[in-house]
Amino acid sequence: ITGFGSTIIAVPVLAHVLPLKFVIPMFVLLDFGAALRTGFKFHSTIAGRELAWLVPCMFIGIAAGVFLLVSLPGEAILPALGVFVLGYGAYAASGREPKFKLGRMWALPVGGIGGVISALFGAAGPLYVIYLGARGLDSGETRATMAVVFIVTTGTRIVLFALAGLFAQDGVLTSAALFAIPMLTGLWIGHHMHVNLSRQRLLRVMGALLILSGGSLVVRAFA
Repeated sequence: ITGFGSTIIAVPVLAHVLPLKFVIPMFVLLDFGAALRTGFKFHSTIAGRELAWLVPCMFIGIAAGVFLLVSLPGEAILPALGVFVLGYGAYAASGREPKFKLGRMWALPVGGIGGVISALFGAAGPLYVIYLGARGLDSGETRATMAVVFIVTTGTRIVLFALAGLFAQDGVLTSAALFAIPMLTGLWIGHHMHVNLSRQRLLRVMGALLILSGGSLVVRAFA
């Protein structure tokens, strides 16, 4: 429904019961399937010019993020994820929409930083949504373009995660297959609800949930 993916909502919750280095590879497979479906469904409104600037920088950022994910201990990544989710939750709960405009050169830092966040947390969607909104895209164009962003980021991460051995963990592929059934059901429901919901109201509800989940990770990390 939100257009910025499910990972930022689901990963902080699952991180309480599963290792982050297990959850991230599992969800990258789910996000790839969801992004393919959305991208094909709304292909006519994809903003190709924006992607031409974002994608090369995303590749560089993803490579750096995968290196950090493999190298850093989970105990260091978990509180960082909590702070990131908490911060975006507070922003979304405020109901603010981007009022500023950004030039195309901003694709360079946004793509790079988003790539790092995408690989580390699987949750760079909000950053890209804010950027595309500041570039003047409407909600339909943003949603379709974000599907391509997810295809690129998740496809690249799948290759790099495989090379790094993250899919070799026991249960990752089985868990992804089990989660695919409710994910596809939720995706169908989300597509039908999207046109009937106020975006501001939706973001405020999601923001409140993210504040709770992100805050709980921060508390857990330092408790």
